[in-house]
Amino acid sequence: MSSSLLARGAVALAASGVWLTAAPTAQQRHGAVQQGDIVRLTDRTADIEVSILPSVGNIAFDMQVAGHHVLRFPYQSVEEFKARPAMTALPFMGPWANRLDEPAFYANGQRYSFDLRIGNVRAPIPIHGFLTTTDAWRVIDVRAGRDGASVTSRLDFFRQPSWMKQWPFAHTIEMTYRLADGALEVDTTITNLSADPMPVSVGFHPYFQLSDSPRDDWTIAIGARTRWVLDADKVPTGVTEPVEALLPGGRAQLRDYNLDEVFSDLVRDASGRATMTVHGRTQRLDVVLGPRYRAVVAWAPNPRGTGRGGQGPSPPAERNFVCIEPMVAISNALNMAARGTYTELQTVEPGGVWRESFWIRPSGFRL
Repeated sequence: MSSSLLARGAVALAASGVWLTAAPTAQQRHGAVQQGDIVRLTDRTADIEVSILPSVGNIAFDMQVAGHHVLRFPYQSVEEFKARPAMTALPFMGPWANRLDEPAFYANGQRYSFDLRIGNVRAPIPIHGFLTTTDAWRVIDVRAGRDGASVTSRLDFFRQPSWMKQWPFAHTIEMTYRLADGALEVDTTITNLSADPMPVSVGFHPYFQLSDSPRDDWTIAIGARTRWVLDADKVPTGVTEPVEALLPGGRAQLRDYNLDEVFSDLVRDASGRATMTVHGRTQRLDVVLGPRYRAVVAWAPNPRGTGRGGQGPSPPAERNFVCIEPMVAISNALNMAARGTYTELQTVEPGGVWRESFWIRPSGFRL
């Protein structure tokens, strides 16, 4: 059976709760299976399994490497999570990411005020958009082959009147989770169906954890040159400083820091990719950002509430995690671009497509 037929079969079988037959055989490295609304991707050689829940924000809620869970998921079961979903594991943020400095945004020289009566945008500081836990994603392809395992889901933003009221740009989003070569790729494609250029300021908010040491013993490395100074609401002021002023050498041992920071001017390799890292005694996660991810947010609240850097509001009681967030633009980019204080905001022309990936690459989990 071809991989395309398997993909179409995955969607049909999902409702019946039957496992897709693309599970790895003794000769096959990669597998992709769907049962109900959970899709699991496996890489037998790298000993990685990724579980995705398209019906709740298309969130990858679990990533296991050699049996170690590297995404924070503080729920006893998927059913508990579905009953009270929240930001956890690997959520998507759209149609904008992180904070805006007023309940409105600017695009193409116009100001668009949010309708707060709808209830999907908070005030006075809107945050993280309103797509994080939506059930409107639809699986369109599941496949496994010699080169990897993947699942692609689509979100038709334009079909939701309450969304279009808040963000009047018709568009679709396709997201592919692809497990290959010992790494998880998250590939996002945005197609602008509207008659006007659409700004792009989406992002992801992964919650990472290591199991070989406590949070205070982890070290992060941020491949960036610029840090944005934030105000009391964690919104960039427009003032910047070198990363070295906060993180000497771009590195920090987390016991000394209480981080909630926005970075840009990323350090890139010859292919245009930038790498951020968290590592413990032997375990390491590299978060590799493609060229169209122009910023990163690092959030690592200190259990004692002390240390260098700034802490965001109301962190969870359990803080054995670090968030390294791939961002298409800095926080409040939509409004700062309109005021001329941010110059890297990207747009998609009518009928155009924006596409980019980031990768999570684990190592050291077998030692």
